[in-house]
Amino acid sequence: MIDTLIQKDKELLVFLNNLGNEQWDSFWLIVTNQFYWAPLFILIFYLVINAFGWKRGGFMILSLIVLVAISDQFTVFIKDYTQRLRPNNDPEIKNLLRTLIKPGSYSFMSGHATTSTFFAVYTILLLKRKYKYIYFILFFPALFAYSRLYLGVHFPLDIFVGIITGTILGNLYFTLYKKLDKVSFS
Repeated sequence: MIDTLIQKDKELLVFLNNLGNEQWDSFWLIVTNQFYWAPLFILIFYLVINAFGWKRGGFMILSLIVLVAISDQFTVFIKDYTQRLRPNNDPEIKNLLRTLIKPGSYSFMSGHATTSTFFAVYTILLLKRKYKYIYFILFFPALFAYSRLYLGVHFPLDIFVGIITGTILGNLYFTLYKKLDKVSFS
């Protein structure tokens, strides 16, 4: 059963990855680079400060920074534990993929998918009462995660599990934040 699932995962990646073409390569290389998402993060920081002021908003921004660190370390732990080869390093399929970057670390689960979903879900929970269009932030993890398939550096299951994990962590982290916020600002 697991072997069949892994084989289907590989087949789906080869199919999705080969939908790409050179015209779109530079776009997806930009999308996958966290640096280019800085304007979104600055906008979110602005929205937080605008909605909650410097003291409470600063605490929220600090919680966002801690969130990224936690998510990063958690995904590294999972990757090191599972040690699933990245598609671009998998001898069975690496020659069937269009790869534009070749990271050497492990694949499962996608840190991009996990952290961006974690960040987006938590941000939505923080800001949904203040900004009705905050749900558009979900485009961020969707694009970010798909870029990893396009570039051939993650399997679909890596992405799917990353999105589910990010959603769960975002909700749990928000629950913890609410308790800390209640103690600190009531």
